[in-house]
Amino acid sequence: MNIHLHANATTTPKTRQYIQASHQSVTQLADELGVSEDTIRRWKRRDGVADGSHTPHRLQTTLTPTQKAVVVELRKTLLLPLDDRLVVTREFIHPDLSRSALDRCLRRHGVANLKTLLPQEDGVQTPPHKTFKDYAPGFVHVDVKYLPQMPDQDQRTDLFAAIDRATRWVYVEILKDKSATTASGFLKRLIDTAPFKITTLLTDNGKEFTDRFCASGERQPTAAHAFDQVCADNRIQHRLTKPRTPRTNGMVERFNGRIADVLRSNRFESAASLQATLIRFVHLYNHNIPQQNLHHKTPLQTLKHWYAQQPRLFNKIPRNHPGPDNVKPEVPLQAPLVLN
Repeated sequence: MNIHLHANATTTPKTRQYIQASHQSVTQLADELGVSEDTIRRWKRRDGVADGSHTPHRLQTTLTPTQKAVVVELRKTLLLPLDDRLVVTREFIHPDLSRSALDRCLRRHGVANLKTLLPQEDGVQTPPHKTFKDYAPGFVHVDVKYLPQMPDQDQRTDLFAAIDRATRWVYVEILKDKSATTASGFLKRLIDTAPFKITTLLTDNGKEFTDRFCASGERQPTAAHAFDQVCADNRIQHRLTKPRTPRTNGMVERFNGRIADVLRSNRFESAASLQATLIRFVHLYNHNIPQQNLHHKTPLQTLKHWYAQQPRLFNKIPRNHPGPDNVKPEVPLQAPLVLN
């Protein structure tokens, strides 16, 4: 017979049976068996002789039942990775929640594995994601996303987003349209703001980025487009994605997906409310969200690591806060808003 005893047990099942059957006093049994009186009283009160479970009867958690329900439901709805889920939870539900506590909560409720929550079509296999080739800072993906029109706006605005392939550092601007002039202006400000030297840009084939497509069909870019001219002036190679293949620019597309999640999970009463939320999210993304592809470091930490190894790739020192060399003047909300 296998006997499972606690490592610090001072009695055996046979001794416990003797204690329960004996009519001696607690003091006499304690002296006879060489154990404490508390041990004698404990086994006299029990019906069996097996060790009890040492699992806590009440889990030590800082989340209330209501908060747990909200966290689990948001996990199923937004389908965010754990680190992103932690940022959202700290921001809106529980500011002091630890990463491990959130992970344990998701595991207890069976929603820890994100892959099992993703919708899958019957008989359709999702192609495996290919990893990007390793690049140093300076290879930047750029894209544009429509933003919802707010009640105090007379037209929709556009979110221009740029993300560095090596560090995942993000720069965005909310602009009134997506014309070639607007896109080239965005690129100039991106070049001035980025702490690293931009060597390559990857965009889609939108008219704001290229003149590859015209009335007669597809052609070679003329290099006379305003966006291409800014690239040429700054010795930046401008690459274009293959037509109708957004996966080629998947890195910035995934970031736009995160923006879409933020837009779905918040209500905005004005353009200022929308802008303030996006400012906060981009700041959190660059400074506070560790990413698995960055070995669980934030984009800012990765920038600092690259600067320590190869400072020649940079125009300025990566900082936690804007310094004297990258402070931008304040602009009114109706003008293009720079988010950094």
